[in-house]
Amino acid sequence: MNVCVCRFDLLLLDYPDSLKGKRHVIKSLKERIRSRFGVSVSEVGSLDLLHRGELGVAVVGDSRDRLESVTEQIRRMIESHGSVEIIGELVDHLQY
Repeated sequence: MNVCVCRFDLLLLDYPDSLKGKRHVIKSLKERIRSRFGVSVSEVGSLDLLHRGELGVAVVGDSRDRLESVTEQIRRMIESHGSVEIIGELVDHLQY
């Protein structure tokens, strides 16, 4: 069993004027990732910062190559979202 854990540090480009506006953008992105890829995704940091967000994503599969492919597709989806920019990324692979 292979596990890939990713953390994406995000800059919100639409500059929401409230935490409620920020949460709307992050929630929309989380739901799109979860529904398209069937992975676990959560907001994991920068909770009180208005223009920053951190998403944690966990992917489980049978091969590292497949996990890297899914991770790259998730990265491209986030980049194409239009209202966020990836400013940092941390990826860790584990094998059990």
